[in-house]
Amino acid sequence: MKKKGLQRSESFLVAALLALSGGLLDAYTYLSRGGVFANAETGNIVLMGIHLARGEWSAALSYLAPIMAFALGVLAAEFVKNRRFHKSGRFHWRHFTLGTEIAVLIGTSFIPQGELDGLVNVMVAFVCAMQVETFRKVEGHAFATTMCTGNLRSGTEALYNGALYRDRTLMEKGACYYGVICWFIAGAALGAMLSGLFPQRAVLGAVAFQLAAFAAMIAWEKQ
Repeated sequence: MKKKGLQRSESFLVAALLALSGGLLDAYTYLSRGGVFANAETGNIVLMGIHLARGEWSAALSYLAPIMAFALGVLAAEFVKNRRFHKSGRFHWRHFTLGTEIAVLIGTSFIPQGELDGLVNVMVAFVCAMQVETFRKVEGHAFATTMCTGNLRSGTEALYNGALYRDRTLMEKGACYYGVICWFIAGAALGAMLSGLFPQRAVLGAVAFQLAAFAAMIAWEKQ
């Protein structure tokens, strides 16, 4: 049953599915597409700085591309949101962004490994930015599906204060954050396995989870 005031996109089920997708994508781009983290750009920014310090300009530029793609993905999600695609029959503006993510990722599965890995990383970074900008809450709490640092901080803080003040609500909040982190880890592990078996097509595993999230949001709307 949907909680009063809780959007269908904020359910733990949707968050878990998108965290699975996020973890899988990070493992996929790192293992199959040239050692780049396409989900969270902090690592890429650090690596770009290291290569700049060494005068390795070409290598530095390879990390700049996904960083810029991530920024464009945030802008694209905001554009869709502000175009007022809030409701079109059974669809919400979040359905449009998730549909775009699915289409882009399917496209990446047709790009061979090798010289075009940089293009794939750009496309995945764009998708991850759209996802993290679009799905920003779980059970009413701010979170991220494509990175874990903020979730780890918020979850640990909630568990500590919940134990300190014997507040069940805070304990449940902390458990929610750690649950999302566990699903992200599971997605990364699955991504590692799929990348070993199907290096180019492993990305379709993330598509499957996103399709499941899309379907769950539609089913919830019908209910």
